[in-house]
Amino acid sequence: MEKPWLSSYPPGVPANIDLGEYSSIVDLLESSCNRYSDRVAFHNMGADLSYAELDFLTRNFAAALQDMGLKQGDRIALMMPNLLQYPVAMFGALRAGLIIVNTNPMYTARELRHQLLDAGVKAIVVVENFAAVLEGVRTEVPLEHIITTGVGDLLNFPKSALVNFVLRHVKKSIPAWSLPDSVNFADMLEKGKKLPLRPVTIGFEDVAFLQYTGGTTGVAKGAMLTHRNIVANLLQARAWLTQLDASNEVIITALPLYHIFALTANCLTFIYLGGTNILITDPRDMPGFVKELSRHRFTSITGVNTLFNALLNTKGFAGLDFSTLKMTLGGGMAVQRSVAEHWKKVTGVTLLEAYGLTETSPAACINPVNLTDFNGYIGLPISSTDACIMDDDGRPVGVGETGELCIRGPQVMKGYWQRPTATSDVLDADGWLHTGDIACMTEAGYFKIVDRKKDMILVSGFNVYPNEIEDVIAMHPKVLEVAAIGAADEKSGEVVSVYIVKKDPTLTEEEVRAFCKENLTGYKRPRYVEFRDELPKSNVGKILRRELRDSTV
Repeated sequence: MEKPWLSSYPPGVPANIDLGEYSSIVDLLESSCNRYSDRVAFHNMGADLSYAELDFLTRNFAAALQDMGLKQGDRIALMMPNLLQYPVAMFGALRAGLIIVNTNPMYTARELRHQLLDAGVKAIVVVENFAAVLEGVRTEVPLEHIITTGVGDLLNFPKSALVNFVLRHVKKSIPAWSLPDSVNFADMLEKGKKLPLRPVTIGFEDVAFLQYTGGTTGVAKGAMLTHRNIVANLLQARAWLTQLDASNEVIITALPLYHIFALTANCLTFIYLGGTNILITDPRDMPGFVKELSRHRFTSITGVNTLFNALLNTKGFAGLDFSTLKMTLGGGMAVQRSVAEHWKKVTGVTLLEAYGLTETSPAACINPVNLTDFNGYIGLPISSTDACIMDDDGRPVGVGETGELCIRGPQVMKGYWQRPTATSDVLDADGWLHTGDIACMTEAGYFKIVDRKKDMILVSGFNVYPNEIEDVIAMHPKVLEVAAIGAADEKSGEVVSVYIVKKDPTLTEEEVRAFCKENLTGYKRPRYVEFRDELPKSNVGKILRRELRDSTV
């Protein structure tokens, strides 16, 4: 197939990657720990974890897991925010040959029950703040081992004891829980020191993660991401991010590590580079977040549009030192032009929009690192990646025409866990992953997302894409956040309905309508305008249009 994007690649980026560099994620981890032993791998709440310490602790945790009777291929869930315990538990479990099931710590009992049952999880590592939810489903799930940890367990003493004491007894932010058969994470690390680590042969096609989709378009499904998928995506990212010098990289990790974006783009990619992840445990505390940023000379930051927007509107952010910042990477949802342009003005760095899915580990397209200004595109297919636009009959369409974006490459998942029908619905016989996103391609090979199939609004036979409506309204200086959905209408089938969070409390509906009249053609203008204090969001800050639709039914 023709690949016009190759002519638009930045200098030094190869058309293809060599998958022979590492045999597994574990191989990559052990290599980095040996190579960068004296460097800081992770920083959280004032504590550092070096590569040598990461190697030591993960070995001990892996040995303790094996001693429990857990075998290669068993599933272990991790239920925690961004803490030092996360990389230790994750890499330790992988070294024992286990499959990681990343679990959102904010899950309700219903959501947690579904994931643990669906994945057949045998063990779980849970921060005690969320143990009460686990207790509520304990008798309904096939767990054999429960490992609990306090937020401060891996911090330096006496801070570790102080943090746990404050959370338990001063703030009283930990709901009462009782899991009599649980064991302590720190105790397991101590026990593992005295145990041998039995070697495990991990194959390239072995599943490393059951990464559950967000469930924003249906029931959450576990994407089977193999060691090959993840290693391929790390090599693709490294080949693309030519401005990173692999000697002194520091990335701000505010998105949760249990989400595929931060897991791959931050945690794993920067482990590969020998860089440092600054783990932000509670990015919703924006003043605290900005204060933490002021303590570090960071070189990279990733996020979603809502995170960047929130930072830009937080006191003190504009006064930070951005002299070392090389890369800002946005994904997870559409980056709005108004946010990207404001970001460039404040930081001096172009906000690079990227595109990926849980099913692609996640990176599939990224804008060139030498991009000087935001361009409104998701970028170019990365090395060893094919992309095309197909119509409803599965036929490729021409340049500039819209259709479904399809991706093919070594980072595409093996399939959905125990869901062959759902797998065949998105993965065709030729290896194309049908993303469900409506897009188009330019002559130079740049791709642009128009919208999700299910989010498209049909007004009197005309396709209206929420991203366009949101992008326009977000340019209004009094608007902080906006979401657009379709509302049923007897005459036109659907009309546009928008939900707005004000930046300026003086904003009126009349101002919004006047702005839309100036910038949108008639059928695209919102019929309904509603102001809200906040918009529903996923765990990574993606605005959930589905919940807005459900709330208006």
